[in-house]
Amino acid sequence: MTLARSLPDDPAEWWILMGVLVLYVVARWFFAWLHARREGDDHPMRAAIAEEDEPGTEVAGGFRSYRQFSGFVGSAVAVFLVAALTEGRLRVVLLCVMVPLLVTGLSYLDFRQARKARQGA
Repeated sequence: MTLARSLPDDPAEWWILMGVLVLYVVARWFFAWLHARREGDDHPMRAAIAEEDEPGTEVAGGFRSYRQFSGFVGSAVAVFLVAALTEGRLRVVLLCVMVPLLVTGLSYLDFRQARKARQGA
C-alpha cells in the first residue's frame, strides 16, 4: 500500500483535470473581458485575449504576491480537508461546489495581480 497517488487511470478523472484548467483560463479571460468592457474598449474580446501576449506579463516562476500564495495554500487545504473528512455523496457535492469557486477565485487573484503589474509598468 502506498500513500502517494498516481496519475488518473480513468478517462473521467482526466476530463475533470482538463475541466479545471479550462475553467481557470475561461474565468481569467472573462475578468479581462469585463475590465476591457468597463474601460470602453471597442473590441473587449480581442483585448481580453491579447492581454496575455503583452510584454512584461510573463511569470518567471513562483507566486507574484503573498495573496496568491495564501489563496493557493488555503484552497489546497480546504480541498484536502473536504476530501479527507467526508465520504460518499457529500464529498462529491462539496467538491463540485468548492473547486469551481476556488479556481475562479484564484484566477481573479491572478488577473488582479497582472492588471496591477501592467498599470505600475
